[in-house]
Formats: sequence, structure tokens, C-alpha cells
Amino acid sequence: MNGFFNELKVQRWDDHRYYHHSKVNQSLHFVSATSFLVAYVVAFSDPAMAALIGWLVAMTSRQIGHLFFEPRGYDQVNQATDEYKEEIKVGYNIKRKLVLLALWAASPLLLVADPTLLGMFAPHAGPAEFITHVGELWLVVGLGGIAFRSVQLFILKDIRTGLVWATKIATDPFHDIKLYHRAPLELMRGQRMDHVLDDVLGDEIVEPVAVEASKSGV
Repeated sequence: MNGFFNELKVQRWDDHRYYHHSKVNQSLHFVSATSFLVAYVVAFSDPAMAALIGWLVAMTSRQIGHLFFEPRGYDQVNQATDEYKEEIKVGYNIKRKLVLLALWAASPLLLVADPTLLGMFAPHAGPAEFITHVGELWLVVGLGGIAFRSVQLFILKDIRTGLVWATKIATDPFHDIKLYHRAPLELMRGQRMDHVLDDVLGDEIVEPVAVEASKSGV
């Protein structure tokens, strides 16, 4: 289990230091994480509504931060090119994210073409039922996206890497709030970028050898 949790720390640290320099992006991740926690609570009583919150608020704010505010040029802090960071990304890099977001955005068209979705739904009687069905479909898209990438990692690397990544995704909202709860205030004070990354995770930073272990081409 020590190896599992050490790799979880490595994946979290690499994710933060490579892909979260912008204070705007960090602030949006704080909004996203808070929204995901709301979705987690709502999921116990209304999974479709939880998926709507997760995709329309949490995922949208998170990906806006990555796509529009995070620098894509040479990373002076980590001495790494954007191409290198995209290549070593364990989870969804920008290209994979764009594919997933395209599938998410297009998926309601399936309900327009076939309101029963091959017999899985009763035809919606009005807009409210249609929105509920969209939420249920988006729940499948979200869980399917996690499962698909996890299986890819099982094949491309090993089972533990896939399980660690899935665990990271599920617990990211809690961790992001811990990391980025100060970001909105820092942004309002005029701080646009976070270059002092060594102080952010404190005791969670693992040994350099362990960090290198996460740099596979997956």
C-alpha cells in the first residue's frame, strides 16, 4: 500500500507542478472542486442532477482554466516543453480532453435522434424529462471516460497506475480545495502566476527518484 500512496503523491505533484501555474486556472479549479463536492452529495438522491452539476459547472470551469488560461509555452519552472508535458501526462492531456469534451457535447444528439436511446429510456414527455435523460447520459459518459482511461493505463503501463489515477480523479476535489483555496484571493491581489511551487505541497512532495518514476510515455 505504501507504493500505491507514494505513486498517488507523485501523480498529484506532477499534475500540479506541470499543469497549474496560472492563478486563474487555480481559482477555476477551486470553483470546480467545490462544485464537484456538491455533485457528490447530490448524487445520493439525484444522480442525473449530480451529472449536470459535474459537467456544466465543475468540468466546464476546470477545462476553461486549462484551455484558455494555463500557459502552453516553454515551462521555465520545470524546464520542460509543452510537447513533453503532453506526452507524459498520465491522465487526459489536451488532445484526449478535447475528444472527451466533444463526445460529451455531442451525446445529447443521440436523444434527439432516438428519445428512447435504443430502448434504455421511456420517451421524454417534456423538457424536464429530456434534461433528466441528458444528465443520466452524461453520468455514463463521465464514468465511462474514467473507466476507459484506467483500462488504457492497465494495458499501456500497469494495473496500479490505472487504479492510482482513478483514485486521484475521485479525490481531486478534496485535494484541489486544499491546494487552491487561497488562489481567488491571491488573484484579486494581482498575482497572476504561481512560480513558487516547492512550497505548495510541503510534506507531500516525494523523493526525486519517485517523481521520475511517473514520467512514462502514457
